[in-house]
Amino acid sequence: MRAMVYRGPYKVRVEDKDIPAIEHPNDAVVRVTLGAICGSDLHLYHGMMPDTRIGHTFGHEFIGVVHAVGSSVQNLNVGDRVMVPFNIFCGSCWFCARGLYSNCHNVNPNASAIGGIYGYSHTCGGYDGGQAEFVRVPFADVGPALIPDWMSDEDAVLLTDACPTGYFGAQLGEITEGDVVVVFGAGPVGLFAAKSAWLMGAGRVLVVDHLDYRLEKARTFAHAETFNFTEHDDIVLEMKKQTDFLGADVAIDAVGAEADGNLLMHVTSAKLKLQGGSPVALNWAIDAVRKGGTVSVVGAYGPLFSAVKFGDAMNKGLTIRANQCPVKRQWPRLFEHVKNGYLTPSDIVTHRFPLEDIAEGYHVFSAKLDGIIKPLVVPSAA
Repeated sequence: MRAMVYRGPYKVRVEDKDIPAIEHPNDAVVRVTLGAICGSDLHLYHGMMPDTRIGHTFGHEFIGVVHAVGSSVQNLNVGDRVMVPFNIFCGSCWFCARGLYSNCHNVNPNASAIGGIYGYSHTCGGYDGGQAEFVRVPFADVGPALIPDWMSDEDAVLLTDACPTGYFGAQLGEITEGDVVVVFGAGPVGLFAAKSAWLMGAGRVLVVDHLDYRLEKARTFAHAETFNFTEHDDIVLEMKKQTDFLGADVAIDAVGAEADGNLLMHVTSAKLKLQGGSPVALNWAIDAVRKGGTVSVVGAYGPLFSAVKFGDAMNKGLTIRANQCPVKRQWPRLFEHVKNGYLTPSDIVTHRFPLEDIAEGYHVFSAKLDGIIKPLVVPSAA
């Protein structure tokens, strides 16, 4: 099969690999029909995540058709059209029993915090991902779900990570009716977080970014007020001015490890790898939210230290809620929102790259060229 492989920071290419085999009776092998490049894939591409090994195949957003199943799989059959959450989870451990699928205790021997993630380095279990023609899917009875007949492929692939993660970010904010919500980052997750905030009763939604074309999408897709932080001497002060100098009720960090806005922080994290991620967006969230407010963190950070202003958070009495999204827990309600027309995830798709051109896709997405917001990957095997 053809698969994307990592060859070092900023170096990816497509090579031949063996089609994955059934390694356990609970496995399935899925022929990928549609994948995507996620903003958090760029952290890998830029060399931000430890233990990203040469030859690893990225891709944690994908859908496909079941190609083979292990002898113990009961819920899937060859030929089924399935969507696969980015979390790999057993479904039966202490954490899975409580819906914390992203913290499964049985799928990642390399970490005590996060569970398994497709295509996201050996820090997250070392599982090859779906930017390939085929992918092995462990615990096939508990992860994948059949794609409803009424759902399009492009909506389905965005429901494997970006849309649920944005929705989860708004959910973690515990938004109540009339709340002012500020979202840092107008990438796919930030756009979905802003859109979801309205569904949860927000009275105002403000989005902060530095790319005008992404802010335009935040206005048209998420109906948010937008602010380009490069046009303000102090974006936190501007957020205070916008909220009668109280601060927002909820702030959502949808940026994570490679936030711009502070050159020193960006260089020490993204370039020198001295931090687990640039904490600029998180620190802005801590400063921009009101005393007693809530900060939601769904932007991805690495396991190393980051210079977060925790003293300010403590003294302001903030609630900080964070996690990788447990995708499958969000699906029942998101399916209803999509079916009823409240959400059309595919509205944010801007580019579609053949798998063979994935190096170009990563370059365009990394450099933010051609108005790119969300790129999909189309394997030739489809």
